[in-house]
Amino acid sequence: MIDFELLPATEQGRQMVRALAEGVFRPVSRYYDDHEHDKVQQLYDVVERMGLKTFKQGSGSKPDADGKRTSEPNVSLVVNMEELSWGDVGIMLAFPVRGLGNSAIDAVATKEQKARFGAKFTAMAITEPGAGSDTAAITTTAKLDPETNEWILNGEKIFVTSGFHSEAVVVWATLNKSKGRAAIKSFVVEKGTPGITVTKLEHKLGIRASDTASIVLEDCRIPYDNILGSPEVAERREGLGGAMATFDATRPGVAAMAIGVARASLEFTKEKLEAEGYSFPYDVSLHKLNYVQKTMMEMEANLEVARLLNWRAASMLDDKLRNSLEASIAKAKAGRAATLVTQKCVELLGPLGYSREWLAEKWMRDSKITDIFEGTGQIQMLVIARNILGFSRDMLK
Repeated sequence: MIDFELLPATEQGRQMVRALAEGVFRPVSRYYDDHEHDKVQQLYDVVERMGLKTFKQGSGSKPDADGKRTSEPNVSLVVNMEELSWGDVGIMLAFPVRGLGNSAIDAVATKEQKARFGAKFTAMAITEPGAGSDTAAITTTAKLDPETNEWILNGEKIFVTSGFHSEAVVVWATLNKSKGRAAIKSFVVEKGTPGITVTKLEHKLGIRASDTASIVLEDCRIPYDNILGSPEVAERREGLGGAMATFDATRPGVAAMAIGVARASLEFTKEKLEAEGYSFPYDVSLHKLNYVQKTMMEMEANLEVARLLNWRAASMLDDKLRNSLEASIAKAKAGRAATLVTQKCVELLGPLGYSREWLAEKWMRDSKITDIFEGTGQIQMLVIARNILGFSRDMLK
């Protein structure tokens, strides 16, 4: 029999995180939507009060003598991210204990590098003005200075989530453009390093509590040991393989964000509808339900499917299995479902749903990004199709 129950420790952690989302995130949700780019001071107060350093991505779970799982760090991470995103997905992204770059560090850094950078709030810079979602088209360069044994980075990165408030940035750059994808490597650049400059902060539709920055690197010198993984350009897929491993780890997190914000919208809408006299009988045939009842139940089912797909992708990470296909399926399903659910909730709530009196309109704005960043829904469809059909990148574009 398939067991969908969380481990007791995971459930206990979820309840603690839920309290944080309810008590800290949700009360200031509208304020930081109105005050874009402000530092969310309440998060720093929580970090100091609770002594938090980082939310670490798990490296896997060891079974007990009976073969049963004793922990599920990656499942726990996505469960907690869903709860925090239920509170506010933008504020969750601004939480100064874990940025998207931390997943790159977890995925490919050495033990020594994890000790140096693991506790830093780290952003990830991949997208460029001419590259978009095509990570293989990165033009930012990294050149080794043999006299000082330093890497010299030059280039421009855009749409860097938490690029302004983070403590470090993982920058993707090529060692040799003629070598193609295999020469693309990642480098940790700590804030304050000469040569790295935040040139712009985006004004966005949603997740306005989280800054999104443009960054320019001009002869930015970093220590040789700041490269994540090997500097060798030997294997054809080695360089971008690091990026893909990062995406396999981060896409379940983005899916969790989508599910969290959509769940917030759905629960709120259901509460308002019940106050108006609607009921939602789950033991009645579909053809006996009215439009509102049927629509709400279909949305609940869609989110449940997205959640189980996401737990599957995260669970494979806990079992140290490759999850490229499952991570893309989860991300594609959750991003699409969240967009449709939050839009429909605004529609069901009527004029007040579209007003700023409630957060429903904000959740609709916030959810769209989950269908875009870390690879758009269209990109996920390509990844899924290539994996299922066994096609290469050149065979299916």
